[in-house]
Amino acid sequence: MARRTTRPARRTSGIQRRTPGIHTTPLPTEHDRWTHDLTWAGDARSAAACATLLFGLLLALDAATGGLGVRRALLWLGLGVLLFAVLTPPRVAAHSRTLVSRGLFRVRSVRLDRLVAVRRRDGIAPRLVLRDASGGEVVLDPEVLVVNPALWRLVSSGARASAADGSLLCGATALRRLSARIDRETAEGVFRASGLE
Repeated sequence: MARRTTRPARRTSGIQRRTPGIHTTPLPTEHDRWTHDLTWAGDARSAAACATLLFGLLLALDAATGGLGVRRALLWLGLGVLLFAVLTPPRVAAHSRTLVSRGLFRVRSVRLDRLVAVRRRDGIAPRLVLRDASGGEVVLDPEVLVVNPALWRLVSSGARASAADGSLLCGATALRRLSARIDRETAEGVFRASGLE
């Protein structure tokens, strides 16, 4: 009687590309879950509400003065759409190796494990600029990482991996400041929740 042999199932998790002289990275698996900015939907709703309010006010003003017409209504509609486009923040999502920022007209992404620079742009609206070895760049509001600890953990861990590989040439100071701020705000939140403030 012939004996049947069964081959063990191949594991896909943790499989690595092995190419001599090239940095090895795990192949993406179906287990990589995307982490999204949890505040984006609320921000988008606020932007839509502001745009709708502006459009309604302009229509009401025109109707009250007797100057309402199709052309002016279309003009006010265009202004409302423009305001919505300006106020709606990019939608930020990440998994273990990639950070993606989806705007209304453009999608940008960086490899978190191949970062070469992290810079902070200060001004009226502070921005964090992440750049990877292949030229990808994402510009985001640091507040997104402050209010989304899961996103911050992915960015922080990717930056540590890049620093360990020697690819992250600048950005340690910006990341350290952001980390200190997130730790401080997390601690304050815990104290507030426990009534120890």
